[in-house]
Amino acid sequence: MRNSPCHAARRQRAVMAGPEPGASVLFLHPDLGLGGAERLVVDAALALQARGCRVQIWTAHYDPARCFAETRRLAVRAVGDWLPRSLAGRAHALCAALRMLYVALCALLCAPPPDVFVCDQVSACIPVLRLARNRKKVLFYCHFPDQLLTKRESFLKRIYRAPLDWLEEYTTGMADCIVVNSEFTANVFADTFKSLSHIKPDVLYPSLTVSAFESIVPVEIANVIPKHTKKMFLSINRFERKKNLALALNALHDLRGRLDAQEWDDIHLVLAGGYDERVLENVEHYKELKDIVTRLNLGEHVTFLRSFTDEQKISLLSNCICVLYTPSNEHFGIVPLEAMYMRCPVIAVNSGGPLESIVNNVTGFLCDPSPTQFAEAMEKCVKDPLLKNTIGAAGRARVMEKFSSEAFTEQLYQYICRLTQ
Repeated sequence: MRNSPCHAARRQRAVMAGPEPGASVLFLHPDLGLGGAERLVVDAALALQARGCRVQIWTAHYDPARCFAETRRLAVRAVGDWLPRSLAGRAHALCAALRMLYVALCALLCAPPPDVFVCDQVSACIPVLRLARNRKKVLFYCHFPDQLLTKRESFLKRIYRAPLDWLEEYTTGMADCIVVNSEFTANVFADTFKSLSHIKPDVLYPSLTVSAFESIVPVEIANVIPKHTKKMFLSINRFERKKNLALALNALHDLRGRLDAQEWDDIHLVLAGGYDERVLENVEHYKELKDIVTRLNLGEHVTFLRSFTDEQKISLLSNCICVLYTPSNEHFGIVPLEAMYMRCPVIAVNSGGPLESIVNNVTGFLCDPSPTQFAEAMEKCVKDPLLKNTIGAAGRARVMEKFSSEAFTEQLYQYICRLTQ
């Protein structure tokens, strides 16, 4: 097994002097919009900046109007947005690789040379980073193997993906330090990248920046939900098919049959999610979900909220009785942490990252991805008004114990320390 810098970092923490004051770290990320991966990159950059590192982020796309507010506290440079995101709605992976190669090349030629590069999602840029005259170390954060995020429904698709899959595996192995976001992803990494069996990546759980939650002032949401709503369910996820938001709608439909007329009148579901008109799937899937609402006759009980603000999110979490988290095999998922910190029970699919973040029947409910099981858990939240308090308190305690920003910052900082020795 390769002597991973990540493992060495843990062994040598007690004796390590740390990097030079003001060590420079350059992050490379495909699209600095709204999402779990973007949340992690922003948190990581802020964490290192707070520890005295000089941080910059290079990305292919950055829109200050559609991003996390904290990015305004960071040095962000966007290049290469003129390159296509797809070719006639296809070849997204190829275009993503080309865009990141261009970002890496621009950063290499134009940015002050950093001490460490940190990249995530797209590993194709790593060979370019190794071309630096004085080669710098590269830390790669693997959210999930990209090759597992697409279907191969035709022979041509399998031919198209074959070189991209090889490139992902080969370039991932070129990183000096590899970390993943959960034990689930670590196991998937080992099963997927067979040629990298000598590498055992460390687990660096995403954290929750609780100070941001405390500093944000909630806003009025009466214009989002009907005034007569007494019990609100909330889903927070991008409008993508893999997020399985239809499960929340079908579960709501099932719940209607379990409640009397008065109980049902009090119920409302808000589907809040990242939405980008440049992304065809966002546009298509939003319409698909609206059609499901119409077919199930749920129109008066469902509200769609696209690209919400941080203030709206805090308000929604403060006022809901439960958060529905519907993706299957999600590699981690930051939304359950946000919900638990805000003392909201979470109903999630019993696979992937939620198995590590949620304690079943303690901080939430882990269910099969079926409307019936989700509806059963939702019914408990409706009929037991004390459930939110007991489960909510346990959820906040778990976030503070296992997913604090302090633990995340210290672990990440030690990786930078090791790589700059």
